Amino acid sequence: MTPIDSTRCCIVGGGPAGMMLGFLLARAGVPVVVLEKHGDFLRDFRGDTVHPSTLDVMAELGLLDRFLARPHDEAHQLRAHISGQTVGLADFSHLATHCKFIALMPQWDFLDFIRDESEHYPAFRLMLNTEAIGLVERDGRVVGVKVVTAEGPSQIDCDLVVAADGRRSVLRGAAGLTVRDIGAPIDVLWMRLPKHPDDPDGSGGYIDAGHFMATIDRTSYWQCAYVIAKGGIAALQARGIENFRKEVAAIVPPFADRVDQIGSWDDVKLLSVTVDRLEKWWKPGLLCIGDAAHAMSPVGGVGINLAVQDAVATANILRDVLADPDKDADAVTTLLAQVQERREFPAKVTQAVQVAVQNRVLAPVLEGAAEKGKRFTVPWILRLAQRYPILQGIPAYAVGIGVRPEHVRKG
Repeated sequence: MTPIDSTRCCIVGGGPAGMMLGFLLARAGVPVVVLEKHGDFLRDFRGDTVHPSTLDVMAELGLLDRFLARPHDEAHQLRAHISGQTVGLADFSHLATHCKFIALMPQWDFLDFIRDESEHYPAFRLMLNTEAIGLVERDGRVVGVKVVTAEGPSQIDCDLVVAADGRRSVLRGAAGLTVRDIGAPIDVLWMRLPKHPDDPDGSGGYIDAGHFMATIDRTSYWQCAYVIAKGGIAALQARGIENFRKEVAAIVPPFADRVDQIGSWDDVKLLSVTVDRLEKWWKPGLLCIGDAAHAMSPVGGVGINLAVQDAVATANILRDVLADPDKDADAVTTLLAQVQERREFPAKVTQAVQVAVQNRVLAPVLEGAAEKGKRFTVPWILRLAQRYPILQGIPAYAVGIGVRPEHVRKG
């Protein structure tokens, strides 16, 4: 085993929650190490919607102009094509925020930006190609992380471990924390299709009986999310890739001239949707945040933003005690419950809304596949929002700002 390392706080997972928390703690002078098992952040088909609440955080940190200088697209409105009819879903133009739009930026660019800003602070250290495989516990307290690096197994001792290692968190399992499975009736197939010069700009979705596909405008290509019933991938594959191409062309007629770019099932990535939540997010020496604490559905694309909000709340609550060398691990542990108290309510409400959309909108849409010739009609609430467009500000607030948005603590 290589020599044991040590730090004040060790964050496991270089996603939005982990990287943002690492930045915020290092900015406050807290020695922090972020572990990322891969060698970079370059993985496709991850959430890339940076919502107004997160852009507000960037503004509060003085980073907004530099962040928006990076390549991105802006969605000021969200629209859907329902049985051939275009309807407005959300209008962000009336939000009381710095940015009245969703920024569409590949997640790897978002994470690269946070890394670059973090490296201005000597207290920050990012360890790539370092996989956490377990916890080090002593006298009922987590005191470190077991890791595997390119040089072999090692160990990092610390006063606080933050598990930000996603919906399949190794650390929450190692800690024996109880997970409540809330359930999801859907899975999502991700793929990309080329964007042609005469294609309309803007992200949206296509809905009809039996089919739902979201289309995210990435400027040079479309990132597409095709919703299927939970566990339905095997039956879809059994019908063959050519049949799948025809289904995509039928639900999104403008893409009929390019579905042949889906060469094989290797071009289609499955996201097995999970919605769950820890009953208790912490134990002495360990705190779970982001998807490790509450795995979100892709409905609304709010995953990055909930993760960032968790990171901001965690830093606001813990930064002073972590920055004070006279405060020991016991002093840190006394504050961990406050993080859950602060962030559990937003997670619960958001998941409840997502589950309602899954069960009352997406599941009925998919069930319509069994009724040939049936058309999915525009729900009355959306018809009302077309007549009174100001109502489109309500879903814009729910998606763009959400429940109990966090603000960076000053001082």
